[in-house]
Amino acid sequence: MAEDEGITVKKSENFSEWYVQAIIKSEFFDYGDISGTTIFRPDGFFIWEKIHDYVDALFKDAGITNTYFPLLIPKKFLEKEKEHIEGFSPEVAWVTRAGQSKLEEELAIRPTSETIMYPAFSRWIRSWRDLPYRYNQWNNVVRWEFKHPTPLLRNREFLWNEGHSVFADEDSANLEKDQILGIYEKTLTDLLCLKGIRGRKTESEKFAGGLASFSFEFLLPDGKTVQGPDFHHDGTNFAKAFDITFLNRDGEKAYVYQNTYAISTRMIGVLLAVHGDDKGLIIPPGLSRYEVVIVPIFNEKTKTEVLEYASGIAKILKPKFRTYLDDRLEYTPGWKYNHWELKGIPIRLEIGAREVKSSKLTYVRRDTLEKGTVNGENAEMELGNILMAIKENLLRRSSEFLDSHIIKVSDINKVKDIIAGGNIVQVHWCGNITCEDKIKEVSGGKSTNIPSNSHAEPESTCIYCGNKAKFVVNFGKSY
Repeated sequence: MAEDEGITVKKSENFSEWYVQAIIKSEFFDYGDISGTTIFRPDGFFIWEKIHDYVDALFKDAGITNTYFPLLIPKKFLEKEKEHIEGFSPEVAWVTRAGQSKLEEELAIRPTSETIMYPAFSRWIRSWRDLPYRYNQWNNVVRWEFKHPTPLLRNREFLWNEGHSVFADEDSANLEKDQILGIYEKTLTDLLCLKGIRGRKTESEKFAGGLASFSFEFLLPDGKTVQGPDFHHDGTNFAKAFDITFLNRDGEKAYVYQNTYAISTRMIGVLLAVHGDDKGLIIPPGLSRYEVVIVPIFNEKTKTEVLEYASGIAKILKPKFRTYLDDRLEYTPGWKYNHWELKGIPIRLEIGAREVKSSKLTYVRRDTLEKGTVNGENAEMELGNILMAIKENLLRRSSEFLDSHIIKVSDINKVKDIIAGGNIVQVHWCGNITCEDKIKEVSGGKSTNIPSNSHAEPESTCIYCGNKAKFVVNFGKSY
């Protein structure tokens, strides 16, 4: 591999440049021609397909049905829910012309779909017998953010799922939260091998138009936090704005209760940033286009027997693992090693004359670069165990990285420096938005969420005002 084809900076020394080089040089992604857009190349899109398929199957098991609504939203629909549109109005992209003709009404390119879906819900829902609605759509959205765009992490166009549920009563709506967040958590740990902080957003950080928001938060190696999958209790806010009513069991007219939830392609950026190293990407086995790559090593004398043996091993492995035999003659084995390490393929098998003779296969784990051998006769079982070990190791490393960078702080004067050092600070807080704003001002960060597994100690006090604390909340710099 030529020098300029590999990563030229260390992840620990220049994360931003490392990140861009890793995702571009690996041929997973590229920049779109419009600022803030990203091209998904086949290896990169494969990751999203796997996330999509995994989450979609869990949704369907939970009784959630897929649907699709239009991309364009009439302006009058967005204006129906003032709190919602005020939250998104700076990010909305508008279509104002068709050819040379000015449109009679401006059309928004969806930043999210509440305002195009809910007028239909108001027509369709009549009785408690129609409920619940548990709909999901997989689509793209456009949010014309003016902050510095970062591929995948902060895009103007991204892919996601939009879950929209409608219930006859508040208790049923509330019960959905743990189920959906459980699906996302299973996806994060089992597929992406990532540990996130599950919790509730503060009132100032919750979804525009919602009553309560819940999220998974992540810390990247540059010390910035990123919000991952989320879930929102919307109560009756949208129902009242869009007149979504029904006749309840008592024959009385009532407003429905609603939830919304999503996971987006931002999570691909998170997993690439967290797992990668100075050699390039490290892709979890469940998301890698190839789980095993075979690199034959031969000279003119051993070429035939090595290629035949390697081809036979590939045929044995392919029914169980996504396997690629890299028998290209125009590249050297060394070039191939670097190439597949850059792409983050979980296991590389090296097969030469020695392996043919001994019936043992030399492997290299991408996560640790550990080298070893497996028996050719039972390679399937041994490689399966190695792939499981890789998965477990990536999740363990993610957990250790996150846990080691959550610092409990009781002195407001220390918060800024600790956050600047690449950490999340965890503080006691009274719940007053004025104090939250002051902590933001002092720290240079913002609240991420109130961790689900945390509670304010009985005698604890707010880190800013000194009054009795109600919550433990995390603060950090964010994208």
